Amino acid sequence: MQRKEEFLVFGSPQIEQDDIDAVESVLRSGWLGTGPKVAQFEREFALYRGARHSMALNSCTAALHLSLLASGVGPGDEVITTPMTFCATVNAIIHAGAKPVLADIDPKTLNIDPAQVLQKITPRTRAIVPVHFAGRPCDMDALMAIAGHHGIKVIEDCAHAIETEYHGHSAGTIGDFGCFSFYVTKNIVTGEGGMVFARREEDAARIKILGLHGMSKDAWKRFSDEGYKHYYVVAAGFKYNMMDLQAAIGLKQLERVERYWRRREAIWTRYMDELADLPLELPARVAPHTRHGHHLFTIHVDAKRCGISRDAFLDAMTAQGIGVGVHYLSLNEHPYYQETYGWRPEDAPHAHRVGRQTVSLPISAKLSDADVTRVIGAVRSTLHAQDMRAAATAC
Repeated sequence: MQRKEEFLVFGSPQIEQDDIDAVESVLRSGWLGTGPKVAQFEREFALYRGARHSMALNSCTAALHLSLLASGVGPGDEVITTPMTFCATVNAIIHAGAKPVLADIDPKTLNIDPAQVLQKITPRTRAIVPVHFAGRPCDMDALMAIAGHHGIKVIEDCAHAIETEYHGHSAGTIGDFGCFSFYVTKNIVTGEGGMVFARREEDAARIKILGLHGMSKDAWKRFSDEGYKHYYVVAAGFKYNMMDLQAAIGLKQLERVERYWRRREAIWTRYMDELADLPLELPARVAPHTRHGHHLFTIHVDAKRCGISRDAFLDAMTAQGIGVGVHYLSLNEHPYYQETYGWRPEDAPHAHRVGRQTVSLPISAKLSDADVTRVIGAVRSTLHAQDMRAAATAC
């Protein structure tokens, strides 16, 4: 009897022995919360990306929220972002008290279209939050020019873009703020976790205070071997701090970030080469003078071209033991936003079409060559089976 192949989990992280050893070391140290490992992770991640100021937090969502607050965004303000993103991007805007405004995407890059941003600006616009979708950098020259002309902030959502570069600059260092995710499916994993870069020291200081209950700077040191430190609450802050347990994993993952990126690039290249003859829409090629983070590999399943709906394709892949994702159903389609802001799919037609066709294939550095072969085979067999059914029906 042939052994059934294991289910290939989408986004499964690559965890190595030194990650496990790092966690054990922190557990034995007795300092599990925010402490010296977090401070070290902040320094080393900033050095890797060439950032001026970095603050580790418990999520990218927290990073976005605090960046908006540090930008002075509040009730009555508007913030422009993309409909092709995870809900955390707009939820952070809502939690800051502002109104999210959606600008449609460029259908080739799947990133926010600067021309659409320009059309959405009003006297109430306070910031733009571009999302480097799948690891592909946005057109930051155009977005920064718009922001500079209108005197508004730019907060880069880099949840997919740890290694991404645009015209010689690291993603997250181009705008006023850059927000990163270390969630379990991301390119550096800490389980949960995030980081924010700030261009101005005063913004960094405010985020540092807001991220730990509004307590005065370095309040986390109050139980260290430096001796007890009194602190003062100087703002109504949040419980957004990262733990040393998380930072210890992040430091080890950071050591391997380039090796993991090269592995994902190799998988990306295989997909581009070996799926090119199929009736799928593949990602656009990487633009000159940029570096793609290769966080996601998304294909578009158009029922008219492929003879199968996107959702049926998802089911067929799952049935073959391949975990797949959807990034993303356009935000215009979610009930909460429709009821609260009156958003409709037709408001962002490109994002709506993509959201109904997109499928993300596995691209984790953990995948073996055999795993990648399985994924490619499953895609081909799904479409071939559909072709056979169509031919049988025609007869």
